[in-house]
Amino acid sequence: MGKMGKRLTAARAAFEGKENVTVEEAVDLVKSNATAKFDETIEISMNLGVDPRHADQMVRGSVNLPNGTGKSVRVAVFARGPKAEEATKAGADIVGAEDLMEIVQGGKIEFDRCIATPDMMPIVGRLGKVLGPRNLMPNPKVGTVTMDVAEAVTAAKGGQVQFKAEKNGVVHAGVGKASFDAVKLAENVRAFVDAVSKAKPAGAKGTYMKKVSLTSTMGPGVSVDVVSATGN
Repeated sequence: MGKMGKRLTAARAAFEGKENVTVEEAVDLVKSNATAKFDETIEISMNLGVDPRHADQMVRGSVNLPNGTGKSVRVAVFARGPKAEEATKAGADIVGAEDLMEIVQGGKIEFDRCIATPDMMPIVGRLGKVLGPRNLMPNPKVGTVTMDVAEAVTAAKGGQVQFKAEKNGVVHAGVGKASFDAVKLAENVRAFVDAVSKAKPAGAKGTYMKKVSLTSTMGPGVSVDVVSATGN
């Protein structure tokens, strides 16, 4: 058993018998067992009682984490003229129109978030096959198709996290780094859970939040008490 296996075994032993703990306990457990040589990402996973194949059960949205994600986000903006200047001033990494479309079509995608002004959607629409599977397609529902490009760039850079239910009804996202202060991590977790809670779709039946768990990049997961996470 290599180092990796030993670490996981030790972490699993520490997590033994700990089910449905409070957000604070979960953060402490995951933080103290994130012992990899790099700063591990703390991830949240939520099992929701929805079937996103039905339009009225789709869960998607975005949330500004109060303490950021600890990750630097590269932002591309499709815009022209004054809006392109506005995006550059706000700190966008790549700004363009047809030229940017050609770069993306050529398979060069050097960004983590894509924003577009509404008039650019005919161009961006042609990139659906490339951007869609990577979850990079600009969308008005999460504020990435907007005339206010400066605000969208600032939000993306400042710790805004997007979420979308996958086909099995699971939503997951990074909510910080293992090096974060425990209180700040707990605040981020609660902000994320709150945003998903508010995004409850009209067609959701029965229990909406079935399970919430926290994990670090290399560690096992720990389940969090749903009531503790929602603060209700």
